[in-house]
Amino acid sequence: MNPLLRDIDIEINRLTTKLLQQQQQDGSWHFCFENNTTIDSYVIILFRTLDVQNNDIIRKLHDRILAAQQEDGGWRLYRDEIEGNPSASIDAYYALLFSGYSQSTDEAILRAERYIRSKGGIASTTSILSKAILAATGQRKWPLSISSIPLEVLLFPSSFPINIFDFSGYARVHLVPMLIMASKNFSIRTDNTPDLSAIILNRASDSDIDESSEHLTVEHQEMMGNMRSGLNRLLGASGYIHEVATKKAEQFMLDRIESDGTLYSYASSTIVMVFALLSLGYNNDHPLIAQAVEGLTNMQWRTNDYTTIQNSPSTIWDTALITYALQQSGTPHEQVSIQNATSYLINKQHTKRGDWSKHNPNTAPGGWGFSATNTINPDVDDTTAALRAIKGFRQVDPSSKESWNRGLNWVLSMQNKDGGWPAFEKNTTNRMLTWLSIDGAKSAAIDPSEADLTGRTLEYLGNFAGLDIQHSYIKRGADWLFHNQEKDGSWYGRWGICYIYGTWAAITGLKSVGIHSNHTSIQKATKWLLSIQNADGGFGESCRSDRQQHYVALGESTPSQTAWALDALISIYPRPTVNINRGIERLIASLHRENWTTTYPTGAGLPGNFYVHYHSYRYIWPLLTLGNYRRKYGSSGG
Repeated sequence: MNPLLRDIDIEINRLTTKLLQQQQQDGSWHFCFENNTTIDSYVIILFRTLDVQNNDIIRKLHDRILAAQQEDGGWRLYRDEIEGNPSASIDAYYALLFSGYSQSTDEAILRAERYIRSKGGIASTTSILSKAILAATGQRKWPLSISSIPLEVLLFPSSFPINIFDFSGYARVHLVPMLIMASKNFSIRTDNTPDLSAIILNRASDSDIDESSEHLTVEHQEMMGNMRSGLNRLLGASGYIHEVATKKAEQFMLDRIESDGTLYSYASSTIVMVFALLSLGYNNDHPLIAQAVEGLTNMQWRTNDYTTIQNSPSTIWDTALITYALQQSGTPHEQVSIQNATSYLINKQHTKRGDWSKHNPNTAPGGWGFSATNTINPDVDDTTAALRAIKGFRQVDPSSKESWNRGLNWVLSMQNKDGGWPAFEKNTTNRMLTWLSIDGAKSAAIDPSEADLTGRTLEYLGNFAGLDIQHSYIKRGADWLFHNQEKDGSWYGRWGICYIYGTWAAITGLKSVGIHSNHTSIQKATKWLLSIQNADGGFGESCRSDRQQHYVALGESTPSQTAWALDALISIYPRPTVNINRGIERLIASLHRENWTTTYPTGAGLPGNFYVHYHSYRYIWPLLTLGNYRRKYGSSGG
């Protein structure tokens, strides 16, 4: 046998054994969805504001934040972020002081002050969540980009140029609590709220920030004109309308609280929801606030080295991908571990209508969400991942066919008018909302078709549902990818870093539905991938790509990005090439390394603000790629 195939078999067996040993009794897998320190900071600020008596978790979060401080005194979202991140640094500085475990005279705090002041002080934060937390706790005025939006937007019907359901689901569940607070000019301070005057520059008062430099864009002002026009069309006295809008906003939040007490299963939206409830007169110990605190506490991930709060635990995503990767690499679907995993996934399929049905009203529920507690916010990527995982289970348990059919129908129904697929909600593409003067609005305010989602959906439909380019909806999806390919041959991926991720998804999706490797689009993408392969055979891309809107090399190879690129190349070539084999050797070697390349974030959430280190990715994607190499090339691996 060829030595490379022997090495692949050894690695597949090692990864398989390791994953099976970590499976939970209920059939799921739990890996950390690790973010930077921002969510940890917000939790400390919230818990201290509420006087939550959980010093153990506050101390552990404090220690993780402190350990992440850089030599220059700031904090970064990822290793190669140039000059650090002022928003994350302000959040960290605030939380360290609020925790009570750091003092204003500590050397680390003084270094943080110098760093933040060198960037322009507290006014340098660009994150809208950071601005909202600072405003809610009395450290600045409410930003004009939020306070200029009338709460009455919740009353606008779908016939208006803008209504609340034009926003993406993710934006909506964060925006509504912020609009409630801004409409009341809410802020709360306690006896323990830190004095941040050391990082507030060029102002006479210690109570707020001069916003004279905070301008609204022309586009934002035009959008506000549309909102005011809509507001003028509403009937009744303005005071009464505002009261109705406030009640509507409150009910909006209450209707979307999951069983664990969180809003939409996100820590970030839960945090702003709690502050919004306080602004509405809820007491600190109100049952809804107590449940939210418990839900946030249960989102913690503990190791011997640190504790962190996951913004949304990735249990469904990890379980679906691992179950799929194990089967693709040789674990039979009859095995008890696979049956337990698929049973778990089937039990987590959604049965309730959520906001997705506003734009897709005639489809029965059938999707899956990202987190185990998520019951009303399914997404296309998790759904196709779960469907890949349970395909073989239909042969073991015929009753699962109904679950499969509902999931397939839901995925097909979510196709956008332009032919591509979104993440959460269909046809949520009102470009006017991207005019908001909010950092990240172009990515978060709407939920348009994306290359990674469209490619991965096509891959599922082709390889697992047996559909091809002869079907009109498949052709429309492929055409969307052709029309949205970058000039250099790559595709941008929204939920991974970034162009490697999108290009892998697009190539494997197009190939699975019958597009030939000689197609011009595939050839251009192949040439691009080969042009960015590192000298060691692997692949690596910087998180800076999403901000700069073009590929930025990381300078090192990461396991997940190497696996994505190789999987794309494997789908193209009928026989292994020198480049593929070199990449496989690098991939195997990387799985036995423990350095920053194995923990570099390759998951994306919000460009410039939120990146994810999936602890599962170093196992899932290499296992899948090695399995696909073994299955396709067999004894020809020379």
